[in-house]
Amino acid sequence: MKRSMMTVLLAAASTLASATAAQDKRIEHLEPPFWWAGMQQQKLQLMVHGSAISGLEPAIDYPGVRIEAVIRVPNKNYLFIDLQIDPSARPGNIDIHFGKSLLYSYPLLARTPGSAERQGFSSKDAIYQIMPDRFANGDPANDSVPGMTEQANRALPGGRHGGDIAGIVQHLDYIAAMGFTQLWPTPLVENNMPAYSYHGYAATDHYRIDPRYGSNDDFRKLADEARKRGIGIIQDVVLSHIGASHWWMKDLPTPDWVNHAGQFTPTRHHRVAVQDPYASKEDSRNFTTGWFSKGMPDLNQTNPLVANYLIQNNIWWIEYAGLSGLRIDTYGYSDSAFLTEYTRRLMAEYPKLNMVGEEWHKSPAVVSHWQKGKVNFDGYTSSLPSLMDFPLAEAMRAALASKEKDAGFTDVYETFSQDYLYPNPGNLVLFDGNHDLSRIYSVVGEDLGLYKIAIGWLMTMPRIPQFYNGSEILMPSDTGSRNDASYRRDLPGGWAGDKVDLFNGTGLNARQREAQAFVRKLANWRKGASVIHQGKTMHFGAEDGTYVYFRYDDKRKVMVAMNRGPTQAVLPVARFAEALGQARAGTDVITGQRLALDTSLAIPSHAILILELE
Repeated sequence: MKRSMMTVLLAAASTLASATAAQDKRIEHLEPPFWWAGMQQQKLQLMVHGSAISGLEPAIDYPGVRIEAVIRVPNKNYLFIDLQIDPSARPGNIDIHFGKSLLYSYPLLARTPGSAERQGFSSKDAIYQIMPDRFANGDPANDSVPGMTEQANRALPGGRHGGDIAGIVQHLDYIAAMGFTQLWPTPLVENNMPAYSYHGYAATDHYRIDPRYGSNDDFRKLADEARKRGIGIIQDVVLSHIGASHWWMKDLPTPDWVNHAGQFTPTRHHRVAVQDPYASKEDSRNFTTGWFSKGMPDLNQTNPLVANYLIQNNIWWIEYAGLSGLRIDTYGYSDSAFLTEYTRRLMAEYPKLNMVGEEWHKSPAVVSHWQKGKVNFDGYTSSLPSLMDFPLAEAMRAALASKEKDAGFTDVYETFSQDYLYPNPGNLVLFDGNHDLSRIYSVVGEDLGLYKIAIGWLMTMPRIPQFYNGSEILMPSDTGSRNDASYRRDLPGGWAGDKVDLFNGTGLNARQREAQAFVRKLANWRKGASVIHQGKTMHFGAEDGTYVYFRYDDKRKVMVAMNRGPTQAVLPVARFAEALGQARAGTDVITGQRLALDTSLAIPSHAILILELE
């Protein structure tokens, strides 16, 4: 009942805000469009945009809410209003008077009970990543929308293909049945760009879901429907840059709102410069202020108005949609001091939330710099709970892709051994691939055995596993120079007329069905395997193409043994006595077969064994 009432209030508030803005033509934007009573942070900053709006004097008369400051900037079309919202303030509509001629009714809503204590994603979860435009087209009517620069053209590899929120909702049962408990869609906010708008990383409106995906209400519906199935939603957010067609770019609030005075200055991607004791200031400055491309202006987060806008925007989406976490794109490219404040503010508002940052580097020393609790040589502090484990993922992908005759898992073993660099390695997100990488099946040379090693390892390591959609049916891609279109092909079955259907199995070949069943079995087993979620780990040095590790606690023990060699490997059980203890047999998690562990363990070529020990 409470949830239903909240939905009604939110819908009414959204309608009211739109209606108010429509009546008050001088106000083109007022953001955030509404807020909530009872937030931990009692200060709220409103951005008001409209013709010569700064010449007006705002005033309010609402119990528990007062104007603390009015900030005027060089652009007369902007006004920033700092509100103090005391704990005593009750939900309602705050009338903001801009002189005698202009009134804006600002909604202050009631929070969903328990919102501040929401539980973020954790090692108990398995994440399913999708690109919404390439996942499923549930509503063909919104493929092309009047007023949007780019229209749908499925024939273009880099064009809009029509996938949408309706398509995601229609297939939530599939995601749940596969055993996944978290869903990470790439960004859904408006990207009204002339080309390549499907990827979502060039926002043109921070508070609006792109209408080619659906509406804000549709996004909230997605989160609600996912929650009913035990699935949380992780929103993908971009802090460092926007799209060149963002409405700001037509009328910048301040001259320094974007870096380099709005002129394209490319980053040279020297990502270690911000934590390098020998780095030049220029390299460090270029890394965080340079642009990704001409189409992606870089935001100046040293401007406190920019910083506060981004922080409030992310809090707004968490509260509005009931999110279980955030995935933060290009994390280290943002200003470091801003990131400290950003993570502090969000974690203060939601202490149990999880947020994972993307730091694309092969070194644990570089990645660990950003995690909460890390003692850095330069004193840098962070409140970021999680990071994408690129070092370990890249080590495994390279090991399985190697063509060398005696290739093994030494780099995987040694990279994993550096977990001491992380304050909380178990909270890292490990992955088989993502929308920026060659698909794992192609990486391993379309070898089903090596593919199973990759997935079995992913699901049993002391990490939060993230799985890229389509991998379960062995979708291929290019593996040479970067080719995004090949990594992001439409999922079969997501469009009317598809002859192959990922979701119901139509047209899948025997190998694809085997892979899908393998993922389903493993992910669902993992859901109930607390020893994998929180258990300890012991591993043994990688030798002769094999690698063995154990996950254990006081009640359960799991042995994982893999062999990427060209022939069967027979391992002497005595070598693992320290971890095996009294165990003399184990049951294969996938096949249910009981295997004796008396003297030796035979591992077939290109295979992984996951054994629950007796």
